[in-house]
Amino acid sequence: MSESVNLPALGESVTEGTVTRWLKNVGDRVEVDEPLLEVSTDKVDTEIPSPVAGVIEEILVPEDETVEVGTALVRIGDGSASEAPAAEPEAAAEPEQAPEAPAEPEAAEPEVASSAAPAPGEDSSASAPEPAPAVDPAPAAEQDAAGQQPAATQPEATQPSSEQPAPSAPTSSPATGSAESSAPAAPAPSSGAPVGYVTPLVRKLANEKGVDISTLSGSGVGGRIRKEDVLAAAEAAASASTTAPASSGPAPIEVSPLRGTTVPMSRLRKVVAERAVQSMQAMAQLTSVVEVDVTKVAAFRDAHKGAFLEKTGNKLSFLPFFTLAAAEALKAHPKLNATVDGDSIVYPDHEHVAMAVDTERGLLTPVIKNASDLDLAGIAGEIADLAQRTRDNKLKPDELAGGTFTVTNTGSRGALFDTPVVFLPQVAILGTGIVVKRPVVIKADGSESIAIRSMVYLALSYDHRIVDGADAARFLVAVKDRLEGGDFTSKLGI
Repeated sequence: MSESVNLPALGESVTEGTVTRWLKNVGDRVEVDEPLLEVSTDKVDTEIPSPVAGVIEEILVPEDETVEVGTALVRIGDGSASEAPAAEPEAAAEPEQAPEAPAEPEAAEPEVASSAAPAPGEDSSASAPEPAPAVDPAPAAEQDAAGQQPAATQPEATQPSSEQPAPSAPTSSPATGSAESSAPAAPAPSSGAPVGYVTPLVRKLANEKGVDISTLSGSGVGGRIRKEDVLAAAEAAASASTTAPASSGPAPIEVSPLRGTTVPMSRLRKVVAERAVQSMQAMAQLTSVVEVDVTKVAAFRDAHKGAFLEKTGNKLSFLPFFTLAAAEALKAHPKLNATVDGDSIVYPDHEHVAMAVDTERGLLTPVIKNASDLDLAGIAGEIADLAQRTRDNKLKPDELAGGTFTVTNTGSRGALFDTPVVFLPQVAILGTGIVVKRPVVIKADGSESIAIRSMVYLALSYDHRIVDGADAARFLVAVKDRLEGGDFTSKLGI
């Protein structure tokens, strides 16, 4: 009895999806909720888990094919069809092992000369004791087979029964036998099983931690590598490096595996590319930048981040402050929160702030609904939750829709500021740069002085069709004043 797994509904407005990668092959066993394949839609890339346990009998939709919701993707059964023929080769293999023992002496004689030839000084001694090892051929055959396997290909190494009749059993003298038996010690690890499917989150974490996934043994279902395995390996490597002598010179550059390759664009990459070009062609986009002194925000953050982490479980970074200040300013400056509908301008009665999240698959923008009604704890919780589920492919498609304004934290990668692209139907996006300390001229008690301050650049890109430069400047100044005031006590939320 087999059961078909269909493409599920992935959102209210999603009617089709593209199979981007199969994570299982025909004959593989899967458990309930174990990922079967990856599917890409115009809104999200996600994994499709198996609703049943069983064995993959037939894959019905190949990779890179687009099908409608409800289409059968794969057939899963109990595996009875694949198990029956598996017993036949085993039964046939049994009688083949019987003639192997008498075949040993015949193969031994021609091999004596070939094995003795490389050691000219031992020809006579090697040929004299040859009949003695023939009394007990089985152990010798096992030792020699082990010695020969490293030179063989992987399929041969998995069939030792076909190797035993080889002339290696009686060939080795005590000296050569010990050398061959020690040889496999080094190649043995290289014959491990290939790495199975690794989630994008785990692969990204491994790249960040500098962990070679091929060296790990997974602790998950079916040997699957989990993030805990990567973290444990990274911790072990870190502890080992502390005992190693410090190396001089810059760290070696890690060469990307993409170098020198050609790969097809993913569906998500195609969608982002099409929308970026469409937005740039449909809008008159430009960018305004202001410099903000966030010293008071930094002091407020330092004073409360310990209690904040303890009570909410989330770190208090600068991003919740920037997001809250922008969401509050949108209430007073609705042009930056508007959309264009033909010849009309639509001003929503809510501030749904989308945030740009960098993933292994590309840029995605989950939405914080009603951000202007939240406090710092609420925004920080939404940011942490949405970012994690975005990287884990756990987002619902509707969580990527409905944004009225976007915040992108380019400073997280060290950029001072950039000129972010506005994506339709929104008309504005705020880019937050890295917070740096530097000497700044300030006024204190009517006089000017130089002080070390925490500074950041905020860059606002906007659609000049409905937003003028003065509108953009007023919005940026409102955000600047809110941040430089530094009074977020009533908005802390803990």
